[in-house]
Amino acid sequence: MTLDTALTRLVGIRHPVVQTGMGWVAGPRLVSATAEAGGLGILASATMTYLELEAAIAEVKQRTDQPFGVNLRADAGDAGERVDLLIREGVKVASFALAPRQEMIAKLRDHGIVVIPSIGAARHAEKVAAWGADAVIVQGGEGGGHTGGVATTLLLPSVLDAVDIPVVAAGGFFDGRGLAAALAYGAAGVAMGTRFLLSKESTVPEEVKRLYLAQNLTGTVVTRRVDGLPHRVLRTELVEKLEDTGRVRGTLQAARNALRFRKLTGLSLPAMIREGLAMKHGNEMTWSQIIMAANTPMLLRAGLVEGRTDAGVLASGQVVGMIDDLPTVAEIIDTTVTQAEEIVKRLGG
Repeated sequence: MTLDTALTRLVGIRHPVVQTGMGWVAGPRLVSATAEAGGLGILASATMTYLELEAAIAEVKQRTDQPFGVNLRADAGDAGERVDLLIREGVKVASFALAPRQEMIAKLRDHGIVVIPSIGAARHAEKVAAWGADAVIVQGGEGGGHTGGVATTLLLPSVLDAVDIPVVAAGGFFDGRGLAAALAYGAAGVAMGTRFLLSKESTVPEEVKRLYLAQNLTGTVVTRRVDGLPHRVLRTELVEKLEDTGRVRGTLQAARNALRFRKLTGLSLPAMIREGLAMKHGNEMTWSQIIMAANTPMLLRAGLVEGRTDAGVLASGQVVGMIDDLPTVAEIIDTTVTQAEEIVKRLGG
């Protein structure tokens, strides 16, 4: 049997499985492998310069002719130019961690690009649906990175009740049992991050992958000391240190890392200020939190790219405690879909 859902029909993929746009992790190799295996791979562009994103899209298109997506920061200073790039390159999906403006959604849809924002509450889903979003990804508190406090088992049905567009479930998914459960709720598919991070095609250093594999179900913690917002990460010595660091000292360190990130990405200081103002608007964030948020990419890069578990932050979902292998992306998708199909068939669906 085939798991034909509103998501597979909307995007033109074979399987209702999404690989999330994880910063420093979701690059061309992982995304193209996901696309080739029949899922939806999403490039993470927030940690890329414009030129790096342009090159990454070109590399994915060289590796596969299957649909893929790009995750954009709606509040980035060059968001408009990146939208134009997706249009020129014929990228199939644009996803967003923060809700894009209504006119941005309209422009993308006018050019045949599917718009799928990630949301954390039913009211947010209602807003982007009213603005024309084609689907939403809803992540419960079990998910890695920035997360909320409501479990997927409660958040998902609340969103499904609120909107009539396809809903993709994220947070706590790693195998076919989760996919079958999400479909039973009424979701159109699942999105997984940590499961794809722990794959052969993931470019995360091997020693860091081994650290992930050594975790149990209590191996993650939700902290605000990374960037002032709830952030689920591995419970490392660095995170414990951040928890114990005074606010003033932590903010000064964050400011230094923010300037390093500006140099790395080529952002001008005025552009960083504009992005800070965009983050502050409507989010009730203090300037201290904004500085810490600018610091986050450097902490993630240290761990996920440089392999510095002593000086980096490692975002992770709670599912890390259930994962003990490093299969290929194709194996992840094939086993997930096959198991879900067997469950659905056994239940008489």
